[in-house]
Amino acid sequence: MRAFVFPGQGAQTIGMGKALADAYPAAKAVYDEVDEALGQDLSGLIWDGDIEELTLTANAQPALMATSMAVMRALEAEGVTVEAASYVAGHSLGEYSALAAAGAFTIADAARLLRARGVAMQEAVPVGVGAMAAILGLDFEAVTAVAAEAAQGEVCQAANDNDPAQVVVSGHKAAVERAVDIAKAQGAKRALLLPVSAPFHCSLMQPAADAMAGALADVAIAPPKVPVVANVLAQVETDHAMIRSLLVQQITGSVRWRESVAFMAAQGVTEVYEIGAGKALSGMVKRIDRGLTATAVSTPEDVVAAAAAINS
Repeated sequence: MRAFVFPGQGAQTIGMGKALADAYPAAKAVYDEVDEALGQDLSGLIWDGDIEELTLTANAQPALMATSMAVMRALEAEGVTVEAASYVAGHSLGEYSALAAAGAFTIADAARLLRARGVAMQEAVPVGVGAMAAILGLDFEAVTAVAAEAAQGEVCQAANDNDPAQVVVSGHKAAVERAVDIAKAQGAKRALLLPVSAPFHCSLMQPAADAMAGALADVAIAPPKVPVVANVLAQVETDHAMIRSLLVQQITGSVRWRESVAFMAAQGVTEVYEIGAGKALSGMVKRIDRGLTATAVSTPEDVVAAAAAINS
């Protein structure tokens, strides 16, 4: 049994997906569709632009979805459809990629939603007010306690439960800095501020959640072709109204990635394919459950190899 998983912010690189678009017309068509939906030459930015501009949340989010969907279209050209997976899941914005791959969203709608999401998340908190930090070597329960101690009347939350030894905290900058110091004192292997432009997945993002409730209200959600594991539940939700609600909750809620992977493994998943840019999720998957194989699929060569393995 296998799962397809889709990366989140931070995986973006200049040039991602270019070889795929050159090798597979269906992959190129994804970028064309996203460019048209956004009224922007986003593919030009992705392939030949400036990394700082691509890393802006409003650009990175639709760009990463486009690259994941380009990989999916290339896999389809090699005879692998999304139904080859028993589950799909995505990390934060990757949940939109997972839903698009499963046919719940059109690519154009996913692009427009992620542009709105990126803008709303960036505008929710003035630059410099919030921060995020990665805590390595303490588990989610320990980091939740660290965040509570560090808050001191401000916001500080355990935002991303990535794997057994990596949890990200988010909130007011001073509170997050206190959390880094407390975590180190409590034996964390490393605790470091992350180069992000806003404090994602904490209550400071409520204005963005409100904006996304409005954006999602007008978008059609079709029944997913395969079960989608939701970030905030770490289990499957198929009702379109609940999917809409969970995507709103996701803005301020924790990304329960460790539990999501564990849920899929408990259902019998043994193979995980990371669809899109980077290899971050593959590393997390292996740390969550050593019994899982994890394969990153981002280049034409990766697509051919993955298709051969899946079709064998």
